Amino acid sequence: MGPDTSKRKQASDFPQELLDLFHLYAHGELDRRGFFSRAKKFAVGGATVAGLFEALRPNFAWAEQVPKDDARLKTERVTVPSPAGNGTISGYLVRPAKATGKLPGIVVVHENRGLNPYIEDVARRLGLLNYMAFAPDGTSTVGGYPGDEEKAMALFRTVDSNKMTQDFYAAARWLKARPDCTGKIGAVGFCYGGGIVNKLAVELGADLAAGVAYYGAQPTAPEDIAKIKAPLLLHYASLDAGITGRWPAYEAALKAAGATATGYVYEGANHGFHNDTTPRYDDAAAKLSWQRTVDFFNKYVKG
Repeated sequence: MGPDTSKRKQASDFPQELLDLFHLYAHGELDRRGFFSRAKKFAVGGATVAGLFEALRPNFAWAEQVPKDDARLKTERVTVPSPAGNGTISGYLVRPAKATGKLPGIVVVHENRGLNPYIEDVARRLGLLNYMAFAPDGTSTVGGYPGDEEKAMALFRTVDSNKMTQDFYAAARWLKARPDCTGKIGAVGFCYGGGIVNKLAVELGADLAAGVAYYGAQPTAPEDIAKIKAPLLLHYASLDAGITGRWPAYEAALKAAGATATGYVYEGANHGFHNDTTPRYDDAAAKLSWQRTVDFFNKYVKG
């Protein structure tokens, strides 16, 4: 079952400046009032600022590629100890329903909103590829994803960032140590989660088999980058100047450290191009990057 995209707006339906304003809002650099104020000039031809805002917000019906009750999968909520973080972290565990033997694992790390339906669907997509996928919720100790993106963004900011990072480290180690896991795990993350994948590569060293970061913040300290042992696949958007602009320096540092890393910049794509719930989604870039991700995990985590 694919997402219902019959009414989906494309990035090309909006001025780039408006997409950039929404990017600032989505990352907490602009509040709703600020977005409305600066977006007024785009409310022409019968459009309203409120209508533009709603058109740019996520529509999770678009993202359901794998139904929540897909009989091919076994899904459950689990809670993992995190003594160095917030004490525990809960998440969404997905496994093939008819799995026999041990499975390779993939940690799926959300954006700056907690575990929303888009990320849960990504975990289910990996489950259908015969991985054990675990999507932790960094906001689980403050109530978890609240079902509203604006509330989720505010809730996310209430959690100590260093403790949340430790929670993801604990989740990865828990997945790797499960008796039904092969002991080989990868990680994929988006936006905030992409940055966490880079941090996991530093923290876990050779205990991480592969990392895939979508438009994620990069470590800069040479002593941290020297700890990276996992092969990395890094996806960037050409219109995401801040994050993508730091890729060349990261690439040079990774090469200097002897790390295996491949990066792609998707021309004409915006930050968030894989997230199929918003108009920033880029179909061609999302599909190509995901196929590269699957091939990468099959080589380094499943192989």
